[in-house]
Amino acid sequence: MTKTTSAGKKSNNSDKELIRAIAEMVNEQNLAEIEIERDEFRIRVTRSFASNEVMHVAAPAPAAPAAAAPPAPAIAPPVLSVEPVASDDLSSNPNALLSPMVGTAYLAPEPGATDFIKVGMSVNEGQTVLIVEAMKTMNQIPAHKSGTVTKIIVEDSQPIEFGEPLVVIE
Repeated sequence: MTKTTSAGKKSNNSDKELIRAIAEMVNEQNLAEIEIERDEFRIRVTRSFASNEVMHVAAPAPAAPAAAAPPAPAIAPPVLSVEPVASDDLSSNPNALLSPMVGTAYLAPEPGATDFIKVGMSVNEGQTVLIVEAMKTMNQIPAHKSGTVTKIIVEDSQPIEFGEPLVVIE
């Protein structure tokens, strides 16, 4: 069924299906936010990691002119507690937290702030252990299990790949 909105644009039931599919993808990929823009159609879905529920869905709307991008975060110096290790041998380790996306890993919420975790620290499942910036969006990465951080494999501001081991929690 196709209907015309007050702006004179056509929308249909497939819009709802598309929004549902995007929301499911956000949950499956453990993303904090995703925005899709085509022609005069824009959808933005965000969620809170505390409750794992979709918090905001912006329905189709005319595309706004692109605003100036915010400045990139300053690069903090590497943290001494980080122990770089060959990641190939850890990718199949069930204690290794693997990256859910491609991006840049940050160990602290902002430059100069205290790191989320340190080696020897106890963490709870779901607790934020680092942030991955992907497409100018900061994504909180939660611990996959409760335990003690035994290794931090990535360095602050390090580019990472999908499936790359980030942290070992035993």
